[in-house]
Amino acid sequence: MSKHQSPLAQIPAGIVSLADHEAMARSRLDANAWAYFSGGAADEYTLQANQAAWQQQLLQPRILRDLVGAHTQVSLFGCTLAHPIFLAPVAYQRMVHPDGEVATACAASAQQAGLVLSTQASIRLETVAQAVVNDPQRGPLWFQLYLTPDRAFNQELVQRAERAGYEALVVTVDAPVNGARDRERRAGFRLPPGVSAVNLAGLPTAPAQASGKNTLCDGLLQVAATWADIAWLLSQTSLPVLLKGVMHPEDARQAVQMGVAGLVVSNHGGRTLDTAPSTAAVLPRIRQALGADVPLLVDGGIRRGTDVLKALALGANAVLIGRPYIYGLANAGALGVAHVVRLLRDELEIAMALCGCASLEWTSLDCLFVPDGDIPAARVAKNAVKCPID
Repeated sequence: MSKHQSPLAQIPAGIVSLADHEAMARSRLDANAWAYFSGGAADEYTLQANQAAWQQQLLQPRILRDLVGAHTQVSLFGCTLAHPIFLAPVAYQRMVHPDGEVATACAASAQQAGLVLSTQASIRLETVAQAVVNDPQRGPLWFQLYLTPDRAFNQELVQRAERAGYEALVVTVDAPVNGARDRERRAGFRLPPGVSAVNLAGLPTAPAQASGKNTLCDGLLQVAATWADIAWLLSQTSLPVLLKGVMHPEDARQAVQMGVAGLVVSNHGGRTLDTAPSTAAVLPRIRQALGADVPLLVDGGIRRGTDVLKALALGANAVLIGRPYIYGLANAGALGVAHVVRLLRDELEIAMALCGCASLEWTSLDCLFVPDGDIPAARVAKNAVKCPID
């Protein structure tokens, strides 16, 4: 919830980076909202490692290359996207702006960015889709899904997303339980009045825990999603299904063998398991395990256009950002979100030019400075993959 400040009508001249947006948002959000959106799990080592890992990768400048016709387009599922930047699923966006997810969707559409709407959105999925689905210039519109223990409810939610025009399902698989989020506990986090996960209305409540039982081991983990639930979901929808939260090559291989269309390398923004590795460290291992053909996206700590280029060099087809656009939303609504995306895309173009990179389609480790004897094993190009949406 904002500190009763009206959203900005224009972006101040001094806001020239995603870090500037974060600093301004800190002054506009109350302690409750700030703890929820900016915090991570436990001591926040993974939260910090995500960003630091991109910074530690070094780009390799190149000179005098022919950059005529250079562009930021990428192919994903056979569809040509204007650039590789997606907005990740983030819950309860009306905590920071009254227009919430609708403002975010409109900004994504205006900037041709992909959007993944959270299951825990604070505005109905149909309302968000209606705002942008008919825009011919927009990026992909995907729906993030948490699988609940109630398959009938899951099926209904998937059917709603299909009818509304969402083009893929992104199943978050790395959070069977919440992490130990100390910042939220210190702030006494609670949802403000009028904000709720409206798309989960009607979900049957879990039965009361019997006396003497362990809430975690005897409760939540007894109904946590498994590979069998992924197999069931694949049988229920014709939409491409991606798994978000894959951090191990063996899990990645199993997902692809089951027929999953793509993966998102993610540690939930450092919000679940603290001291897990950064996504930048894991990404090349998963690309190496899967080869060139499987679509891979990555999130976690991306704050500069240089980070985007590094992610694609390490094997990603596209990236997602979360916290940065929430800070833009808190500052200036749809305008703020659009500004965040534009800054990131502009920085990506600058980095491409200075690295002599005219296209992202075949970006490789050649874009990175790799010390002798320290060459990663994942020197794999990303091939275009036919779009199951068409």
